Amino acid sequence: MSAADQKIRDLQDNIEHVIKGKPEAVRLTITTLLARGHLLIEDVPGIGKTTLAHSLARSLDCDFRRIQFTSDLLPSDILGVTIYNQQTQAFEFKAGPIFANIILADEINRTTPKTQSSLLEAMNDVQVSVDSHTYPLPKPFMVIATQNPLEYHGTYPLPESQLDRFMMRIRIGYPDLSDEKVILTTQHLFQPAGDLKPVLTAAEVLDLQNAVDRVRMDEVARHLGDMHFAWMGGFDEASVFYYRLHSPVILIEFDHQRGIVFDNDAPSRRHIHTVVRTPNGNDYGKDLLRQHHEQWAHSPGAPQHSHVSGER
Repeated sequence: MSAADQKIRDLQDNIEHVIKGKPEAVRLTITTLLARGHLLIEDVPGIGKTTLAHSLARSLDCDFRRIQFTSDLLPSDILGVTIYNQQTQAFEFKAGPIFANIILADEINRTTPKTQSSLLEAMNDVQVSVDSHTYPLPKPFMVIATQNPLEYHGTYPLPESQLDRFMMRIRIGYPDLSDEKVILTTQHLFQPAGDLKPVLTAAEVLDLQNAVDRVRMDEVARHLGDMHFAWMGGFDEASVFYYRLHSPVILIEFDHQRGIVFDNDAPSRRHIHTVVRTPNGNDYGKDLLRQHHEQWAHSPGAPQHSHVSGER
């Protein structure tokens, strides 16, 4: 096991001290972090959305800020504000909570579209602009947002321009019967997220992200090209996300003996939120892509694995 593998597994084990019975949700969260993406956790209350985000943040020796999105929240409450200092007779910028490595945007759909849009530049360019000045954000930078998809009273649905900033959308779901029994009988032994000790520094996270960038996936790229040009006539943002999400998995699951990574190790396209649109503007392209992927994976001439090369 390489040093990168060990660091990632240590991170997953640390989070699972708190999040029980949901290894897939933990794995997808870490995958999004390593792919330099942002995560939207969408599920009913009480199943651990906020706890998962909090556990990831506490497992990293990075700055963490939680922003509770409410109907009266303003963009300046997130980005910061410029004020006049009478002593220095100059304007000074007071940074908002967005200036942190891990941002928890709790119940993001409970604030107005104006405030929601204040995250767009930060999520896309890792910077914010206030009063004609641009301020870089610390790296690594990740936004983890939560929302309840079932209760829409007093909420503002995220527009597509905002949803497209999230590399992945996941649902945690209820634990199965065996895991629920463990939770009920050992609840007093569970480690609260606030008590978790960091297992990775900000520099180590950046090193892992750079290692992910060096992974080459010629077979995956060829498959994406065939899939999208066959059905859509070209690439879109979902193609980029799908390609980038394979890299962290390959970094973890790479088989040194065979030099391959199996396709079922990678995140499914169902986790990638970005809407894939057909030329006539509808969303049917998502179903077509999924059908084509399944047909390609089960066709007689399709390879059963993806060859990869490059640095580990």
